Amino acid sequence: MEAAVFILSLIDCCALIFLAVYFIITLSDLECDYINARACCSKLNKWVIPELVGQALATVLMLFSLHWFIFLLNLPVASWNVYSMILALIND
Repeated sequence: MEAAVFILSLIDCCALIFLAVYFIITLSDLECDYINARACCSKLNKWVIPELVGQALATVLMLFSLHWFIFLLNLPVASWNVYSMILALIND
């Protein structure tokens, strides 16, 4: 069970790293005027929810497998993602 949790967590973290690199590349394209702001937002907005779900999944997996230290390391990032999503929903 523990090995499966860490394999799922590794796959999840790889996907989150890929998303972070994709965000940086898209934002650098915006900075260099290769794409406009509307196109940049439409590209990035569809990946915000999967990023939130991925981070929450990694945090919950560590909580259920009773790995407290890794859970506490993931908790600030997951809580920041939830906080920013709540703010985005309130401001819409």
